[in-house]
Amino acid sequence: MKKTFPLTNPGHQPPRVIAAIKNDVRKYVKRERRKALPEGVDFWDFKCQIGHGQAAPEPKHVEELIAAIDQAAASQCATVYIEILATPGHRTSTSGAVEN
Repeated sequence: MKKTFPLTNPGHQPPRVIAAIKNDVRKYVKRERRKALPEGVDFWDFKCQIGHGQAAPEPKHVEELIAAIDQAAASQCATVYIEILATPGHRTSTSGAVEN
């Protein structure tokens, strides 16, 4: 998903517009995680970027997107750019595993 969301919408209250953006992001991530995994892949990883207004997008973790949307709303930006790309992820074993 590569999309620019307006943070204001005539006829809608700003908190409702922000809630709709957050809902779209959550819905997209949930839909992507439900897709079948290719052979040899452990999970879906997400490469995310978010940009406030005309600023260059910054890489963020998927769990940080909602807080970044709130920051964009607090800074009174007109738009927020969100890019979420699903990529195959592979788990790595930890060499210093704790034994009980």
